[in-house]
Amino acid sequence: MDNIEIPQYYLCPISLQIMKDPVTTITGITYDRESIEQWLKTTAAGRNKDCPTCPVTKQPLPRDSDLTPNHMLRRLIQAWCISNSKNGVDPIPTPKSPLSKSFILKLIKDLDVPVLCTQALKNMEALAIEDERNRTSMVEVGLAKALVSLVLKCFRQRKTTGLEEALKTLYLIWNSSQDIKFPVKDNQDFMDSLLWVLGCDIDRNRVVVKSHSMLVLKKTIESATTSLLESLNTDFFRGIIRVLRENISRQAVKSALLVLIEVCPWGRNRTKIIEAKAVFELIELELEKPEKNITELIFNLLAQLCSCADGREQFLKHAGSIAMISKRILRVSPATDDRAVHILGLISKFSATSQVLLEMLRVGAVSKLCMVIQADCATYLKQHARGILRLHSNVWNNSPCIAVYLLTRCHR
Repeated sequence: MDNIEIPQYYLCPISLQIMKDPVTTITGITYDRESIEQWLKTTAAGRNKDCPTCPVTKQPLPRDSDLTPNHMLRRLIQAWCISNSKNGVDPIPTPKSPLSKSFILKLIKDLDVPVLCTQALKNMEALAIEDERNRTSMVEVGLAKALVSLVLKCFRQRKTTGLEEALKTLYLIWNSSQDIKFPVKDNQDFMDSLLWVLGCDIDRNRVVVKSHSMLVLKKTIESATTSLLESLNTDFFRGIIRVLRENISRQAVKSALLVLIEVCPWGRNRTKIIEAKAVFELIELELEKPEKNITELIFNLLAQLCSCADGREQFLKHAGSIAMISKRILRVSPATDDRAVHILGLISKFSATSQVLLEMLRVGAVSKLCMVIQADCATYLKQHARGILRLHSNVWNNSPCIAVYLLTRCHR
């Protein structure tokens, strides 16, 4: 195909590839639909509310302007591809017509009709899975608000029918637009409805429904106002901790950890998370040896919780806490090493009873700190480890794992 001369007007001015779905803009220039839609989307993200311009003419090109299918040009391109198929040119299938907004509006109306609701939700889910263009159209006509209302209705009536499709579709279209923030950013009832889903008994597809509920809750937290984040109660955190305890799915666990990390700095949330017994559950979860990215999130959160006296107390009450932290050092990632040494530093500085110090020596925490100093780690991390060792050298200096030069070799 490299030796074939492609007619210039068959090529998209943006991608310089053969157009599969040529569309003409209001400026009179024809582009491949995927390329011009991506151009408009990227320009919108980069220039905020400024009107994008036509890549060729530089004339204003409103994002909501119609893209007119160029059927004649498409048929010419298809015919040319077929005639050159023996030269390695792949045929171009006829593109599917864009999703009609009137059809989406009809599906939204069907949600209010009990006998039509289930099928409408299934159709919405299928369309959302199909492609990005469908998801964008669904957002533009207000599907997000309709789905949020449906989830709230299920919550109030304590019914789970339709939740699977509604939550999955809501999560799929959320990634297509920031506009969904508006119906949920300060909606405590919606937050409560998602927690209800996480805690209720679901007979069919329990893992799928609860996983998508957790994914949507994560998106909701990312969109929430400061006042909503600061008003979260202990019951909210107990619901999130339950997800960690039940280990519903990898997606749900990761989302739960990200939610806790996101809300931890706000108001008294750190204390509330500790009151919900998060520290114990985090240690138990880590003892199951999860994936690397989950471990990094666990250590990130533990480091924040151990900055409180109550968090350190809860940490030390778990018989395997110090041993678990020690074993992960130099075995997972630099991010985990950083948080692990930070946790040991907090324990050594603020909770260093004789029993704790002997426990650190017995389970290998002191040895690992020595290894950090000698390993190929960041300089600041070595200094932190050395500082912890110096802090209690009078207790640990008789240990065979500590050489005098490790404590005195570098200047303070």
